[in-house]
Amino acid sequence: MSPLAALKRSVAAIFTGLVNVAEANPRYLEVQKLQAMTDEQLAAKGLKRDDIVMHVFGRWM
Repeated sequence: MSPLAALKRSVAAIFTGLVNVAEANPRYLEVQKLQAMTDEQLAAKGLKRDDIVMHVFGRWM
């Protein structure tokens, strides 16, 4: 394997690892759960689709 190919493979592995860590975050999972709800279900919770990320991440945003 060429050095360039090895570098590309390493960088891809790092990014894949970062994505996996982000997707395992409970806040990310909560956003996914809320995004899967209908607008009516969100309204029953007092949320609008545009407010999901701010609702979940709050002060971190």
